[in-house]
Amino acid sequence: MPGPATRLESGSYRDPAGFVYRRDGVLLRQVDRSFADRWDRVLASGLLPKLQDTGWLIPHEPVDIALAAEPDRAHAIIRPTEVDFVSYPYEWSFGMLKDAALLTLDVQIEAASAGFALRDASAYNVLFQSARPILIDTLSIAPAEPGAPWQAYRQFCEHFLAPLALMARRDIRLGELLRTHLDGIPLDLAARLLPRRTLVNPGLASHIHLHARAQRRHEARGAAAGAEARRASVGRLRGEALLDSLRRAVAALDWAPTGTEWAEYDRGDSSDESARAKDTIIRSMLEATGGAVVWDLGANVGRHSAIAASLGRRVVAWDADPAAVERHYRALRRDGMTAVLPLIVDLANPSAAVGWGLAERRSFVDRTDADVVLALALIHHLAIGRNVPLPRIAAFLADLAPNLIVEWVGRDDPMVGRLLATREDVFDGYRLDRFREAFGTRFAGVDEVPTPGSQRLLFRMTRRR
Repeated sequence: MPGPATRLESGSYRDPAGFVYRRDGVLLRQVDRSFADRWDRVLASGLLPKLQDTGWLIPHEPVDIALAAEPDRAHAIIRPTEVDFVSYPYEWSFGMLKDAALLTLDVQIEAASAGFALRDASAYNVLFQSARPILIDTLSIAPAEPGAPWQAYRQFCEHFLAPLALMARRDIRLGELLRTHLDGIPLDLAARLLPRRTLVNPGLASHIHLHARAQRRHEARGAAAGAEARRASVGRLRGEALLDSLRRAVAALDWAPTGTEWAEYDRGDSSDESARAKDTIIRSMLEATGGAVVWDLGANVGRHSAIAASLGRRVVAWDADPAAVERHYRALRRDGMTAVLPLIVDLANPSAAVGWGLAERRSFVDRTDADVVLALALIHHLAIGRNVPLPRIAAFLADLAPNLIVEWVGRDDPMVGRLLATREDVFDGYRLDRFREAFGTRFAGVDEVPTPGSQRLLFRMTRRR
């Protein structure tokens, strides 16, 4: 049994080949004896270094087997490079999910050319490091059985192709189905939700619509169909054609990041004097707080995330708007910025602890290691847009980090007027004195600076013990 200094990762229990754990805080992966022969063949092939050199697969180093969490089962122990932040597919923008899908296919294509295959194609096998996807499940690569179909085909379609098709061809918000369907969106559901015109799209017709019908036929026939599928033989050219077809289907899907509520909203053009003055204040406050990790809440397209990154901080940039996050992601990829990770979150309904035992996928709050939280142009959206009382907002932010840089936007601000334009004003408590009172119970004020050219105030605060 694991010793007192060993903690098994709650999301690493499904694979019979091994598991991930921490020993004295160090991330390790155990390779079980049941996978020994296949693991040794993968190592001897030279495939892993090739994938690692391309940046497709997480690097690792072998370590002493004495560090095994369960010695009776252990064949080998490796120490993978740890990714800065664990994110989940339902927090990714469209482009992030698409890039993760293409990465998965590229790894499978490369592996197949060497006589190997991905045993599974879960989106949770991919994380983002420096705004680029990387495969983290080294044990998902195994020798391929000659002539056998790709066993992860259905899983790939459910985890990647189906949600991407729904987001691109129906509604971007359907990506949220991944929060409910942790094992991927069922193909019969995707087929019903997709518009009828996708029936004449060769890739979507084949890999979603016809695939869903084939599933129903197999399920109706029961065990006999399963045995028949396992005996099926697929030639090399047919296997290559399947992967090529999947890749073309994914690559053809696109979505323009427009049409959502805040897609065109920005916090001020770089030529605007007030915006530049605000940037200078924020930079000064970030310099004063120190720390290594910044969470930018309501980051929009990342103007202030970039300031934090320029100071050498690692940044997780959260926003509720999928178009804003997509635009941010595309800009980071275009500019080669490596210190910022853009993700989707609705702070009034953030990612919860879900999966087996409510621990397989950790909650938004449980994953924070932030030293500083930026909450700029945000409080009015929560307090007025989502009816969250100021004391609850203060308590929530205090749970995230010891340092807070927060902006107060008063009632006379045009953005508050925009929020109130179509609803009854029942927000008598949205006043500066109430803000000071609510946040003062959780934080000690350090700096308070007015933004030149506006009625807004910027505060730097530290969490009370």
